Amino acid sequence: MTLAEIETFLSVVSTKSVTRTSELLFLSQPTISHRLSSLEDELGFELVVRRKGHKMIELTPKGEEFIPIAERWSSLWKETMALRNNDDRYLLTVGCTDSLSLSVMAPLYEQLLKYDSRIDLSIQTHHSSELYAMLNNHDIDLGFVYHQLHYTGILTDRLFEEKLYLVQTDTPSIGKKRIHTDELDSFRELFLSWDDKYQLWHDRWMADSPRAHIQADAIGILELLWNRPDNWIIAPESVVITLAKRRPVYVSEIINQPPNRVCYRIRHRYPKLTSLKAAEAFEEALSRYLDSRDTQIPIGKVWRL
Repeated sequence: MTLAEIETFLSVVSTKSVTRTSELLFLSQPTISHRLSSLEDELGFELVVRRKGHKMIELTPKGEEFIPIAERWSSLWKETMALRNNDDRYLLTVGCTDSLSLSVMAPLYEQLLKYDSRIDLSIQTHHSSELYAMLNNHDIDLGFVYHQLHYTGILTDRLFEEKLYLVQTDTPSIGKKRIHTDELDSFRELFLSWDDKYQLWHDRWMADSPRAHIQADAIGILELLWNRPDNWIIAPESVVITLAKRRPVYVSEIINQPPNRVCYRIRHRYPKLTSLKAAEAFEEALSRYLDSRDTQIPIGKVWRL
């Protein structure tokens, strides 16, 4: 087996098309077909079902079973190349959601880089479902997400959970410690769907209200567009603390409280050997960092860190 044959097979698995695979790999379709046939000859079994006139590729049962083997083979080859070029530095690729990267992980990254100068970080920001797929393909080494999805090759650990609060400007429209969503003007809402449970809660309690003033999928965009004194946002504790570092805010508890947001750490069941030392250092730094997080959010007063 060659790396070219394995990568061709995995590309066909992804695209379900010889035509699309040839476009992605900049190869002719006969070359793609030859690589698949050569791989099958060496393995001793067929990987794809060949039917004339069918544009979409269908895998045989053994072809389906060979996918995780091919993924591990490709991963081992990449690790071997990384080991050959190793200069006593470790690369760790971490993936997380936008709000988690900005509000929780950024201070941890800073601590880690100071703690161990041999570690290089590659930071990927994606949605939770995308991070599961990336970890499954060994495109990242560790992931931090807000959803639990089932992948046989991925281990999921509950890391922490955090409460959500109502955040207004330093001239709040409603200056109360505890506020019900019925009191809020949805025309002034800055909305970000923190996770599925929050979305369901929001759909229930804000169902009779017009759409939010601004909706986004990244907290940084909402921050930039927060330019009215009567805007408000419902946000988890870590995001509230981040906002308070950048502007004075007025924080209230919500009477019809949203469900807490839970953060999960995801790891591959078969991690890359070349990332083990960096992952161990990261886990130690993460444990220390989470133990040190003790910022108390003052309720019912203007606050800035």
